[in-house]
Amino acid sequence: MSIDTDHFRSMLLEERERVQKAIANLRDDHPGSLDDEVEEIAATSDNHLGETASATLGREIDYTLGENSEQVLSEIEAALERIEQGRYGVCVRCGGSIPPERLEAHPWASLCIEDARLAERR
Repeated sequence: MSIDTDHFRSMLLEERERVQKAIANLRDDHPGSLDDEVEEIAATSDNHLGETASATLGREIDYTLGENSEQVLSEIEAALERIEQGRYGVCVRCGGSIPPERLEAHPWASLCIEDARLAERR
């Protein structure tokens, strides 16, 4: 099986740029820590407790998205490194092939479907 690494490199670079922009936007929207923002909302808000809670929840969601985006970015970087090392499309756990269909759907995949399922169960 031959994998078109140029195609996947291009996909990964585009996704990396998209994720980096999303992270930058989240950071621009919320430059401080979550604790700082919660204190700011509580201190400056004439709002009802429910409105403060809603604003806090929105910021918590943004921080979670940021953390998840950082994880995806790390996985993209690792996939690009595997391309450079000639190991792209090879499961890092069992050494088997990762089907091109899986790579099309999830280009930073490092595990074959079977090993990904096993990892999810843990």
